[in-house]
Amino acid sequence: MATYVYFVLYGTLLGTWVVHIPAIEERVGISHAALGGLLVVLGLGAFVGMQVAGPLTDRLGARTVVPVGGALCGTTLFLPGLAHDPWTLAAALVVFGFCNGCLDVSMNAHAVHVEKAYGRPVMSGFHATFSVGGVLAALAGAGAASAGLPPAAAMAAMGAAGVVVALTTARALLPAAPAVEGPDSTEESGTSPAVEGRGTTGRVWLLAVLALMVMLCEGAANDWSALHLKDVLGASAGTAAFAYGTFAAAMTIGRLLADRFATRFGSLAILRHGAAMAAVGITLVALGPWMWAAFTGWALFGLGLSGCVPQLFSAAGHADPSAAGASVSRVAGLGYVGMLAGPAVIGWLTHVVALNHAFVLLTLLCATTAVGAGVLRTGSDRTGSDRTGRTGPAADPTGRTEPEADHTRHTETAACRH
Repeated sequence: MATYVYFVLYGTLLGTWVVHIPAIEERVGISHAALGGLLVVLGLGAFVGMQVAGPLTDRLGARTVVPVGGALCGTTLFLPGLAHDPWTLAAALVVFGFCNGCLDVSMNAHAVHVEKAYGRPVMSGFHATFSVGGVLAALAGAGAASAGLPPAAAMAAMGAAGVVVALTTARALLPAAPAVEGPDSTEESGTSPAVEGRGTTGRVWLLAVLALMVMLCEGAANDWSALHLKDVLGASAGTAAFAYGTFAAAMTIGRLLADRFATRFGSLAILRHGAAMAAVGITLVALGPWMWAAFTGWALFGLGLSGCVPQLFSAAGHADPSAAGASVSRVAGLGYVGMLAGPAVIGWLTHVVALNHAFVLLTLLCATTAVGAGVLRTGSDRTGSDRTGRTGPAADPTGRTEPEADHTRHTETAACRH
């Protein structure tokens, strides 16, 4: 529950900045193009924060880093609202982005440990609650605007509440990562730590590349879905807005359901079939000449992508539980680069081909992800993962999970004594 709270908190704090962007843009007096460049600055700050927070989480523990990251996000949230020119806004966004990156990676690393201790996939559910935070931010932002509060005051109030939530929830976090045991240990497998370390690092970077491709697709959908309906299919502005709404709703629904499917079919199936579904959806968007085809395509695209990133984050964290923070920071950092690059890449392609034809690149990226999903099956990314990529406690040779095997052994021992 504490992990859910931090995901909602992160979505709320980041969403508070997003809903106040128009007012801040007007206050600072910058163009849309200049704002786009400043958003890249925010992303660079977040990337640096991710790389710093990952190793710190492994060294100090999530119970220390997660609440500190949340408190820093809340403390720095009001800074963009005080900016009066592009330079001060850039400085504020670097600081706020850095704090966002710290919270993002540390809470995802903690979510990996919670998932390991919980015994079944729960990562997608955590990512779904991030969207809940965005809804709360939108409601709070609308209320602040109706009350006539300036952006700095509204953001400061939300930030102060965020600090309180971050610090009071800290005691419910796990004190440390669960102990790494089971048949995948290096002592029992006979693999030297140096060899296993190189193999694990290579797998983590492969997961990071897949995250880059998936999140590039997600970033492109965020910025170009509505414009596609308006410019390519001639929809009105009101109708075009529903394109992104369809995509976002499908993403949220998919993440609420993905954990159940991952428990039954495995994370490998979620990534492979999800990426394939996304490829079909965006191809329908790119080639379909009808409005209903576009809405169907964006829905399939969002539903397919919804479970991919949580599976990649989870696999990275489980690859080496003793360095979950560092591993997640690599995957999240490179994925975040993709999220920022997605809109720009599609924009560059529109100078060469039509917007809908530029989406074919997203089809190729999704298809590549589906083909490369087998990386989840390679090695011991999760203690006791079976051939389908299911997550859970270590399995014994009989196919029982470790807790079930322990219970059986205790029962058999008691029966013998009796």
